[in-house]
Amino acid sequence: MFEKNGSLYRQVNKIFKDDFDHFVSSGCYDHLVKKGLLIPHEEVNENLSEADHWYKTLKPQMVPFISYPYEWSFDMLKDAALLTLQLVEECVPFGVMLKDASPYNVQWLDGRLVFIDSLSFEKYDSSKPWIAYRQFCESFLSPLSLMRFSKQPLQSMMLAWPDGIPITVTKSLLPWRSRFFFYTFLHIHLHERFTAASKSTHDPKTQFTEKKFRNIISSLKSMIHSSEWKGKQSVWENYYSEASRRNDYLQQKKNIISLWLAELQGIGSAVDLGANDGEFSFLLSQKNIQTISCDFDHTAINNLYKKIVSEKVKNILPLVIDLSHPSPAIGLNNKERSSFIERTKVDLALALALIHHLAIGKNIPFDKIAELFANMTVNLIVEFVPKQDEKVQFMLKQKKDIYANYSEENFENSFTKYFSVLKKQVIAGSGRTLYLMKKNG
Repeated sequence: MFEKNGSLYRQVNKIFKDDFDHFVSSGCYDHLVKKGLLIPHEEVNENLSEADHWYKTLKPQMVPFISYPYEWSFDMLKDAALLTLQLVEECVPFGVMLKDASPYNVQWLDGRLVFIDSLSFEKYDSSKPWIAYRQFCESFLSPLSLMRFSKQPLQSMMLAWPDGIPITVTKSLLPWRSRFFFYTFLHIHLHERFTAASKSTHDPKTQFTEKKFRNIISSLKSMIHSSEWKGKQSVWENYYSEASRRNDYLQQKKNIISLWLAELQGIGSAVDLGANDGEFSFLLSQKNIQTISCDFDHTAINNLYKKIVSEKVKNILPLVIDLSHPSPAIGLNNKERSSFIERTKVDLALALALIHHLAIGKNIPFDKIAELFANMTVNLIVEFVPKQDEKVQFMLKQKKDIYANYSEENFENSFTKYFSVLKKQVIAGSGRTLYLMKKNG
């Protein structure tokens, strides 16, 4: 993969010529693209890299925003796993096999998950086991199983092991009762035991069959379908239903923001920071704005993801993001996978009922919050919640009040270092204030 003149390209090397030609000539590529399972690409008849081992240059369809598995909720990862297995099944009739089972090859595009790597397919040899089986188990089954049995979101573990949580680690962390679940026992516990034993007893003459292969895929599908997120109730799960009962606070806020959105020009992309169940993400979506909807609360984002899928919303991407610890840049030279902040360059950011959580809940100074927002957006709609607000007072019951600088005046002074205030309006009856700001310069 490389960029040139602002475009992204993928090079096919001569060593992969036969597999790639078979993938295309067999009709498999066209079949997957037609079904919306694989992004299309154009062939560019030019050796842009000037490499001797060059065979073809591909220009794949661009994905507007790249997200990573450690930012996905349980059900999004689950659906990515099912997509991967569907690709395997769709390819076999064409004599093609999916040789990679990495969740990084799956992205969110136009309201659906889609595979993005045209070079992950090779000729199918029914006498050999699925080469990506272990990768699939470690990249998908490990995190899904651990989250299922622990009832805890474990995105941080996926960040710690970006190439998949090792089967040995997963087995050691799963509870004893997981052995009584047939598929977990088969694909995690027995898999780990067999792998350890096969290092010294592997017989290269052992033959595989297509029937065995299909049985494994069917078993994996059954395991994933049976996996459900049953984590603890979200702390903020009923936030908007409760907020809607506070006079007409929620409706007032919607009216003000809708009016400001109508006045703004050229807003094509947005990020809803602290989105909760996506109440305002849907407001942006209805105005045809591509929206990244993020919150640190896994259950809230998982519920939002399921709602987006069921309602077939095409322009909202829900991600699990803790703004006090956003996804860092990782990989080779810290450039292989960009940080959340580096990837998030949008026309508009919403930060509604969020500032007090960052300033008081996370002890982040106003100027650092303003800098964070300025790194992501040009336009900002932000809500200031005063210290006397019941929600802030509830937070302060849990900790010592050391926040003498938490005031609207200090908030404005910090934010105007990075933004100009275009509009300011108090939400009647709430004491809360909405600001419309534009980045300086």
